[in-house]
Amino acid sequence: MNPTVAIIAQGAMGAGVGGRLVERGLRVVTSLAGRSEASAQRAKAAGMETVSDAQCLEADFLLSICPPSDALALAEKMAALMASSGRKPLYVDCNAVSPPSKVAIGNVILKAGAPFVDVGIIGLPPKGDRSPYLHASGPDAAKLAVLNDFGIKVNVIEGPVGAACALKMSYAGITKGITALGSMMMLAATRAGVAGMLRGELERSHPAFITNFQRAVPDMFDKAYRFVGEMEEIADFVGEDPQARQMYLAFAEFYTRIAADHEGKHQETGALSSFLTKR
Repeated sequence: MNPTVAIIAQGAMGAGVGGRLVERGLRVVTSLAGRSEASAQRAKAAGMETVSDAQCLEADFLLSICPPSDALALAEKMAALMASSGRKPLYVDCNAVSPPSKVAIGNVILKAGAPFVDVGIIGLPPKGDRSPYLHASGPDAAKLAVLNDFGIKVNVIEGPVGAACALKMSYAGITKGITALGSMMMLAATRAGVAGMLRGELERSHPAFITNFQRAVPDMFDKAYRFVGEMEEIADFVGEDPQARQMYLAFAEFYTRIAADHEGKHQETGALSSFLTKR
């Protein structure tokens, strides 16, 4: 029989993964407890069935795809429900947290008697033939590979809980770090009155930079608030390197500022959009 999958929560990635699985014939359930109207609309559009938190435990797999700062609290809530219900689905934490944080989350679930898989998601939400890669590690990671049959790319890697999220931290530290660094310099050039010259020089000497920034920077505006916690987790991940830790904490503060601007006056996001507009 095909597995039933529970997904919490219903952001772009969670709804995207849920929608792909529904398209391929799986029953996908979710809880809307404490979620916004936008989350409810995404769940409905994806074809996800709304159930209670407790009913999510009746699924075969429970995928936690939420902001990093919410990951531990969600695990603790679901573990408490496991204790009272006796249901023990495969708990798959897909959140961008550091290895120590992932181990702590895993310990909460394992103590409740459920199997646990560490997943690091790399890539954009499913669309057309595209799927993100769910890199999975831990003793029970191979059980998740069945989702390959339903349009989601699962790559089981050798290593304990913490290995998959270490890969995610390393990758996101590069990609989202470059987005932050590039945005900072575009804004600095704009303040200095040389934005056009900088753009022209990048187009001449590093055209791939402009192509990447035209996609990644505007796409970041709606997600900047989510990137804050991720940068803080990466700061913990690189903690033995004091300069790297300081840099990623600074990126977290930058994304905090961009998130506020995007919700407010659009001064900096507007300047970035203007810089990247094709001339």
